[in-house]
Amino acid sequence: QVQLVESGGGSVQAGGSLRLSCEVSRVSSSRYSLGWFRQAPGKEREGVAAITRDDITGYADSVKGRFTISRDNAKNTLYLQMNSLSPEDSGMYYCAALWRAGGGWYGGYLRPAAYTYWGQGTQVTVSS
Repeated sequence: QVQLVESGGGSVQAGGSLRLSCEVSRVSSSRYSLGWFRQAPGKEREGVAAITRDDITGYADSVKGRFTISRDNAKNTLYLQMNSLSPEDSGMYYCAALWRAGGGWYGGYLRPAAYTYWGQGTQVTVSS
């Protein structure tokens, strides 16, 4: 069973930065594709960024150029560097893991339904 624990959320002013971390335990994170998702109150959970087992990355259009996803398999940790934050980026941020045979990118990597394992989330609040 994959266990995921997020950290690094907090409150920041618009234009600021935050770095989220997601510690993966009980398994080797290198075996899984990992993603970051967020959910604002009253809205559906949406994909933010994902990184495959072979380190291919993908981003939602709304965060391209501002967010960077990365992984350190030696530390079993996933990261999300978020720059130029705006109030629209506020929400609960979740990391998730999925195992999928084969390499390369596929559209499901940014869809919550594709993921099997989820963390509890970390809150990000951006004030204007």
